[in-house]
Amino acid sequence: MSASELATQVGLLSIVTMWFALVLRARPALRQPHQRGLWLTVLAAAIAITLFQPEVVGRLTHAGVELHTVALTRNLIGVLSAGLVLLFMVDSTRVRRLRLTVAAGLTTVMGALLALDLLQADHPRESVTSVQGPADPAFSYWLILIVAHLVGDAVALVVCWSYSLRTGDRDLVWSLRLFAAGSVLALVFWCGYLWHLYGGSSAVLPYLSLIIGVHGCIRAASLLVPTATALVRSWSALRVTWRLWPLWRDLVLAVPQVALSSPQRTRLQEVLRPRSPLALQAHRQTIETYDALLDLQRFVQPGAYEEAHRHARRAGVPDHRLAAAALAGTLGQARRAKLVGAAPSVPRPLPGVEHGSPATLLGIARMWPSMTDALPWQDERVDAVAPTHRE
Repeated sequence: MSASELATQVGLLSIVTMWFALVLRARPALRQPHQRGLWLTVLAAAIAITLFQPEVVGRLTHAGVELHTVALTRNLIGVLSAGLVLLFMVDSTRVRRLRLTVAAGLTTVMGALLALDLLQADHPRESVTSVQGPADPAFSYWLILIVAHLVGDAVALVVCWSYSLRTGDRDLVWSLRLFAAGSVLALVFWCGYLWHLYGGSSAVLPYLSLIIGVHGCIRAASLLVPTATALVRSWSALRVTWRLWPLWRDLVLAVPQVALSSPQRTRLQEVLRPRSPLALQAHRQTIETYDALLDLQRFVQPGAYEEAHRHARRAGVPDHRLAAAALAGTLGQARRAKLVGAAPSVPRPLPGVEHGSPATLLGIARMWPSMTDALPWQDERVDAVAPTHRE
C-alpha cells in the first residue's frame, strides 16, 4: 500500500471518527461549560480536516465550488480552530482580559488573511492548483496562517500536559493528554507544510495527510474519553450482574427480606430488562448478596467450612479457588438448612468475607453451581426419628 492510499484511508477514518464523536458528544458537551470549548475546537478541526481531504475537495469542485473558495474556507476555519484551542486553554484561568486578548488576536489574524487574499489581484484564483495548498501563494499569507497554527498548538501542548499532571480526574487527564498528543502531530504537520511551501518536494504531502489524519483521530478520542469511561463502567456493571446473578438469586430467595425487589425469572431478563441502571443494579445485588450471606451465618454447621474445603480439594479445584469453593459449599448447606426450617444458632463468621468485597463474592458465585450441593444436609427431625428405627 502506497503512502497516498494509506493517507486516504486514514483521512477517511479521521473524518468519520471526528464527526461521530461530535454527534455523540454534542448534547452532553454543549450542556457543560468545561466541555463546550473542547467540542467547538474539535468541530472546527473536523471541518478543516474534511476540507483538506483531496476526495472531498474534488467532489466540491466537481459540484461547481471554486478550488480557491475551498482553500480559503479551509484556511480560515483552520485558524479559527487554532484560536478556539487558545480560548479553550485560557478559559480555565477565568481571566477576562486574557480571553479578550486571544479573541482580538484571532479576529485580527482572520481579518488579515481575508485582506491579503483580496489584495492579491496579481495572483488569479485559477493559479491555485493544489487541492491541499493555501488559498493564496503570497509569503505573508501562508506565513500568518502557519504561525497562527504553530502558536495555538504549542500553547495547547504545554498547557494540556501541565494541567494533566495536576488534576486527579482520570477522564480529564486522558482528555488533556490525548489533546496534547494531537497538538504534537499538528506541530509536525505545520512544520512539514511550511517546509513544503518554502520549496520542499510535493512528495511530502501524502505523509502530511497521514499525520493530519491521525491527528484528527486523536482529537476525536480526546472528546470521546467520557463516553469510553461510561462504556467501561457499564460493561463492568454488566459483568458483575451477570456473574453474580445465580448466587444472588438463590441467597435472596432464602433471605427475601434483604432484597429490594425479587429476582426476575432468568438471568438474561435481569440484564436485558434491568429495573434500575446497570451500575446501581450491580451495586444493589452485591450489597444484598452480602447481607444474605451474613444472615445465613446463623445456619452454618460446625466444621462445615473445613469439610467443604476438603471436598473441593478432592474434586480437583485449583488451589487459588479452594477458599471460594469452600465458602460456596458452606453457604449452600446453610441455605438449605434455612429453607427446611432449621433453628438458627449463634452466627459462625466465615473466613474472608468480613468486608464483602465484590471480588470475593464473584469468586463464590463462580464456584456456586458446582458446590451448592456439595455438603449434605439432614433435617434434625430425621435425626430424632432415626434411633427409633435402629431400635
